[in-house]
Amino acid sequence: MRALVILTLLAALVIAATCYESHESMESHEYLNPFLNRRRANDFIQADTRLRAITQERIRERSKAPQEHQRELCEDYYPCEMYAFRHGYAAAYKHYFGRRRTK
Repeated sequence: MRALVILTLLAALVIAATCYESHESMESHEYLNPFLNRRRANDFIQADTRLRAITQERIRERSKAPQEHQRELCEDYYPCEMYAFRHGYAAAYKHYFGRRRTK
Protein backbone atom coordinates (compact mmCIF):
# COMPACT_ATOMS: atom_id res chain seq x y z
CA MET A 1 0.00 0.00 0.00
CA ARG A 2 2.83 2.35 0.89
CA ALA A 3 4.51 1.69 -2.50
CA LEU A 4 1.25 2.53 -4.29
CA VAL A 5 0.96 5.88 -2.47
CA ILE A 6 4.59 6.73 -3.23
CA LEU A 7 4.13 5.72 -6.89
CA THR A 8 0.97 7.86 -7.15
CA LEU A 9 2.72 10.89 -5.62
CA LEU A 10 5.69 10.40 -7.93
CA ALA A 11 3.39 10.18 -10.97
CA ALA A 12 1.56 13.35 -9.87
CA LEU A 13 4.89 15.13 -9.43
CA VAL A 14 6.04 14.09 -12.94
CA ILE A 15 2.74 15.23 -14.46
CA ALA A 16 2.92 18.57 -12.64
CA ALA A 17 6.51 19.12 -13.78
CA THR A 18 5.83 18.32 -17.44
CA CYS A 19 2.46 20.03 -17.82
CA TYR A 20 3.33 23.30 -16.09
CA GLU A 21 2.58 26.40 -18.19
CA SER A 22 5.47 28.76 -17.73
CA HIS A 23 5.46 32.49 -18.35
CA GLU A 24 7.54 32.00 -21.53
CA SER A 25 4.82 29.93 -23.13
CA MET A 26 2.28 32.62 -22.24
CA GLU A 27 4.31 35.39 -23.91
CA SER A 28 3.17 34.31 -27.31
CA HIS A 29 -0.32 35.42 -28.17
CA GLU A 30 -0.88 32.14 -29.92
CA TYR A 31 -1.85 30.64 -26.58
CA LEU A 32 -5.13 32.52 -26.53
CA ASN A 33 -5.84 32.52 -30.26
CA PRO A 34 -3.72 30.05 -32.27
CA PHE A 35 -5.25 30.99 -35.63
CA LEU A 36 -4.49 34.16 -37.56
CA ASN A 37 -6.80 35.94 -39.89
CA ARG A 38 -5.94 35.92 -43.60
CA ARG A 39 -4.58 39.46 -43.70
CA ARG A 40 -2.14 38.96 -40.83
CA ALA A 41 -1.05 35.54 -42.09
CA ASN A 42 0.19 37.02 -45.38
CA ASP A 43 1.68 40.23 -44.02
CA PHE A 44 5.23 38.99 -44.38
CA ILE A 45 4.81 38.18 -48.10
CA GLN A 46 4.83 41.11 -50.46
CA ALA A 47 2.38 39.99 -53.13
CA ASP A 48 3.18 43.14 -55.08
CA THR A 49 6.83 42.29 -55.60
CA ARG A 50 6.12 38.67 -56.44
CA LEU A 51 3.57 39.60 -59.09
CA ARG A 52 5.86 42.34 -60.38
CA ALA A 53 8.68 39.83 -60.78
CA ILE A 54 6.45 37.45 -62.71
CA THR A 55 5.26 40.29 -64.92
CA GLN A 56 8.82 41.40 -65.61
CA GLU A 57 9.76 37.85 -66.56
CA ARG A 58 6.87 37.69 -69.04
CA ILE A 59 7.87 41.04 -70.54
CA ARG A 60 11.47 39.85 -70.96
CA GLU A 61 10.20 36.73 -72.73
CA ARG A 62 8.19 38.81 -75.18
CA SER A 63 10.83 41.41 -75.91
CA LYS A 64 13.93 39.39 -76.65
CA ALA A 65 16.86 40.80 -78.54
CA PRO A 66 16.96 40.01 -82.27
CA GLN A 67 20.17 38.03 -81.74
CA GLU A 68 18.40 35.84 -79.21
CA HIS A 69 15.58 35.12 -81.66
CA GLN A 70 18.12 34.29 -84.34
CA ARG A 71 20.01 32.00 -82.00
CA GLU A 72 16.84 30.14 -80.96
CA LEU A 73 15.81 29.73 -84.58
CA CYS A 74 19.26 28.41 -85.43
CA GLU A 75 19.25 26.02 -82.46
CA ASP A 76 15.99 24.48 -83.65
CA TYR A 77 17.47 23.65 -87.06
CA TYR A 78 20.20 21.00 -86.70
CA PRO A 79 22.40 21.92 -89.72
CA CYS A 80 22.40 25.55 -88.61
CA GLU A 81 23.40 24.53 -85.11
CA MET A 82 26.29 22.43 -86.40
CA TYR A 83 27.44 25.33 -88.60
CA ALA A 84 27.18 27.63 -85.57
CA PHE A 85 29.56 25.44 -83.57
CA ARG A 86 32.28 26.15 -86.11
CA HIS A 87 31.51 29.69 -87.29
CA GLY A 88 29.27 31.24 -84.65
CA TYR A 89 25.52 31.80 -84.49
CA ALA A 90 25.53 35.09 -86.41
CA ALA A 91 27.31 33.53 -89.39
CA ALA A 92 25.14 30.41 -89.21
CA TYR A 93 21.95 32.45 -89.18
CA LYS A 94 23.15 34.48 -92.19
CA HIS A 95 24.13 31.31 -94.01
CA TYR A 96 20.84 29.44 -93.48
CA PHE A 97 18.22 32.15 -92.94
CA GLY A 98 19.76 35.40 -94.20
CA ARG A 99 18.71 34.90 -97.83
CA ARG A 100 15.05 34.27 -96.99
CA ARG A 101 13.81 37.85 -96.97
CA THR A 102 10.23 37.96 -98.19
CA LYS A 103 8.09 41.04 -98.51
